[in-house]
Amino acid sequence: MVGSASAPGKKPSKKPSKKRRLTGKQKVGKVALWSAITLVGLLLVGLIAGVVYYKTVTIPDPNAAFTTATTTIYYRDGTTQLGQLSVQNRTPLAYDDMPQTMKDAIVAAEDRTFWTNPGVSVTGMLRAAYNVAKGGSLQSGSTLTQQYIKTMYLTSAQSASRKVKELALAIKMTNTTPKEQILAGYLNTVYFGRGAYGIQAAAQAFFGIDAKDLTVPQSAVLASLVNGPGLYDPSNSANVPRLTDRYNYVLDGMVTMGTLSQADASRYENNLPDFPAIQASQTYAGPSGFLLKMVETELVNDGFTSAQIQGGGLKVITTFDASMQAAAVQSAQQYTLRAAGDATATQDPDLLHAAIASVSVGTGEVLALYNGPDYLTSQLAWAQTPRMTGSTFKPFAFIAGERNGFGLNTTLNGNAFKANDGQMVTNDDNGRFGRVSLLKATQNSINTAYVDLVQKIPDGPNQVIQAAEDAGVTPPSQNDNSWDSGDRIALGYADASPLDMANAYSTFANGGVSVSSHVVLQVRDSHGAILYTASPTRQQAIDPGICSDLTYALESVVDAGTGTAVKGLGYPAAGKTGTAGLASGGVGAAWFVGYTAQISTAVMYVADPPNTTGLAGTADLNPYAPPGQSTFYGSGYPALTWVDYMKQAMQGLPQVKFGPPASVNSGHGATVAPTTAAPDQTETTTAPPVEPTTAPPEPTTAPPATTAPPATTAPPTTTAPPATTAPPPTTAHPATTAPDLAGGATPT
Repeated sequence: MVGSASAPGKKPSKKPSKKRRLTGKQKVGKVALWSAITLVGLLLVGLIAGVVYYKTVTIPDPNAAFTTATTTIYYRDGTTQLGQLSVQNRTPLAYDDMPQTMKDAIVAAEDRTFWTNPGVSVTGMLRAAYNVAKGGSLQSGSTLTQQYIKTMYLTSAQSASRKVKELALAIKMTNTTPKEQILAGYLNTVYFGRGAYGIQAAAQAFFGIDAKDLTVPQSAVLASLVNGPGLYDPSNSANVPRLTDRYNYVLDGMVTMGTLSQADASRYENNLPDFPAIQASQTYAGPSGFLLKMVETELVNDGFTSAQIQGGGLKVITTFDASMQAAAVQSAQQYTLRAAGDATATQDPDLLHAAIASVSVGTGEVLALYNGPDYLTSQLAWAQTPRMTGSTFKPFAFIAGERNGFGLNTTLNGNAFKANDGQMVTNDDNGRFGRVSLLKATQNSINTAYVDLVQKIPDGPNQVIQAAEDAGVTPPSQNDNSWDSGDRIALGYADASPLDMANAYSTFANGGVSVSSHVVLQVRDSHGAILYTASPTRQQAIDPGICSDLTYALESVVDAGTGTAVKGLGYPAAGKTGTAGLASGGVGAAWFVGYTAQISTAVMYVADPPNTTGLAGTADLNPYAPPGQSTFYGSGYPALTWVDYMKQAMQGLPQVKFGPPASVNSGHGATVAPTTAAPDQTETTTAPPVEPTTAPPEPTTAPPATTAPPATTAPPTTTAPPATTAPPPTTAHPATTAPDLAGGATPT
């Protein structure tokens, strides 16, 4: 019988087993489990490490530990001292001697949970961690206690290790030190600005009183300053709106915390207390005070705190050249006195202002700057203050023209004519030049030709403005209408500062490469480690061929045009005169801006009306005109000041000739149209026509507050400042003899 049983002695066969596969949810759960285990492990390790660190970390004695080191500012050679900032100014007070108004104000401003928090802010830490998770930098989530710890014992570096130590010290301090003692330590060491550390020094520096006498509004102001002393100091009028907002915030916080009634807060709101005149530190005396303020402003823009700048023991190497700066001071002051003394009716030299700005071609380094004789007497920085530019603005129309197909040989209308706005355009003394080339129009600064050029360019006025910005001129603020586009914009009713104009002309000399101007080369800490090295922004802003043509035209201004007064420099030079007229008559600003292959320098003159305030730099310059002349032209004292300074600045530098013109668009307009009424002086080169005086559509206004130069970008890895463009240091500046304005051909 056949059956299905297996053969005797054999075991039944088994099916092979299959490995169990995890579902998607099971995989996620497994990963989550191991992640949780890992996280718990890390937390345990971190907790153990934190406990050990907490047990071992010690809190130093605050008053013994707190010291500041003087920051020293040097000229570009790194050894000649320009000035020093803030030897420590601090008078510690006991907690009971501190006014309650100040205690309440600082807590309302900096840490409203101070009296209840454990020394750290959990929400602030989470916010900082979230920022890091997004790829941002490590930022502060600091309580008042953490700020105190950082100020007293740590650096300002945004590092994880510093943050861990800060947190541990803050927690330990809160657990071992009464809150009142922490607050007293903070108020005795925090930096308020003006070199003042602690509330006693701050009360003296800002209000001339002892801290015990501070009122609620005064306390709210001081509490506001801690957030950024340089940003809120009311001595700079531009800071006042920002300070007022912060002041109101502090008052609101005091109301929220119950330390100030709503009625009192409403009474104080938007009403800053009076700031009495305080005897200024002699740190900023003389012309160099302006330079030190510029350096401070740029350091803030480069990321340094006020406390670091004023007391961090920094070694700051600037771009300023000691010998050039001395030459700028000498030239400006010499010609200011000469102009006032030689005028037909003797004038007050204190009402006449010469400004000089000198920039290294190709680097943007500010080599010298004369803003005025004494920062303590007047904080108006004339080399940084925009004023009407006159015909020194014409090169930007030249650039716009060549960008649109015009060239050196383009012929333009040199006679008076009715412009598109329906008004007549004329030249100085109603000069008639017939048809002239763009080259000739530049050489002799012919107004009508340049208005004709701007009208021929599509959207001409805005293209001129664009060329100015491309070259490096800072556009005005929104409430400044001096740059309103019009066909006469090339005539120079637009305002610009001497520093911006010097830097813009350096772009011409640099083949169209614009480099942002700056005054800080390098910063080292107290141990010599490099913290910052300048790396200015640079870009090919203008076609090199256009710059070659423009330089050729501006050379002709010096060789045979309105700028012949500077021919005695002894170096190839290119430049432009500028004489900006007042709508009411007279001259509001007179300029000479020019360059060699190595240095670009702008000189500007303005004057104050006598017995007035708030109208600085708006008076007629003509009363200061040279002997025998009735007009204060840019070809006069500004040109003479320029050449006197440049003779000293160029000492030791090689002779470098400019290249030939590129003749961009050389065929455009090459055929000269017949001239129907060409005057005799059309082709003269020995006695060029008088520099035109342009008339802006409306009078100039009071000068704005001093502004900072453009901020530089992140530093490169170089360790030493460049020294190739500056002349070797000199110990003396030989006097130069100025041309006699009273004799010879009439200067223009």
